[in-house]
Amino acid sequence: MPRDHRPAKSVRVLLAEDQGMMRGALALLLGLEEDIEVVAQVGRGDEIVGTALETRPDVALLDIELPGRSGLEAAADLREQCPDCRVLILTTFGRPGYLRRAMEAGAAGFLVKDGPVEDLAEAVRRVLRGETVIDPALAAAALSAGPNPLTTRECDVLKASVDGATVSDIAGRLHLSESTVRNYLSSAIGKTRTRNRMEAMREARQQGWL
Repeated sequence: MPRDHRPAKSVRVLLAEDQGMMRGALALLLGLEEDIEVVAQVGRGDEIVGTALETRPDVALLDIELPGRSGLEAAADLREQCPDCRVLILTTFGRPGYLRRAMEAGAAGFLVKDGPVEDLAEAVRRVLRGETVIDPALAAAALSAGPNPLTTRECDVLKASVDGATVSDIAGRLHLSESTVRNYLSSAIGKTRTRNRMEAMREARQQGWL
């Protein structure tokens, strides 16, 4: 339907996706819906809040893994700075830990990208009506997986290990002593039931804890 003929109360959507082709395709498909209008598109997580304050969308459709700032972090910021904007997470990575973190950040929905666009459009409408929309299979997996066993600091040291940084490097980045970093790493390795910090980091990422 041509934009001029859209309903006066069409749903205003902000779309955050770092892959240009995927972002364009989603915007095009959602734009074909008579009652949905994509009013803004961003490719970085640190552009989300500023753009939302500028364009005042009804729904923010966010990927998780974005440059600059994750979609989960941006969701928490939107809850504080744009409380009227509902957040719907759309990601390739259907990980139980991500779902839990998304709900804690105030997201109203969580879907994976392999679903039909009709379901996505309906999810946008539903979260705007105040409903919570969660992929059923992922919801079941999250319940069976249990909560994140890692503390905030244990997550911090694992994140700092991603590029193969030494204990000294991590201590400097996080302003901790080397012995404290070793303790956190040892605890994280034990909780993830892995053999070393790189395996612990991979397991934590796989579970969506980081």
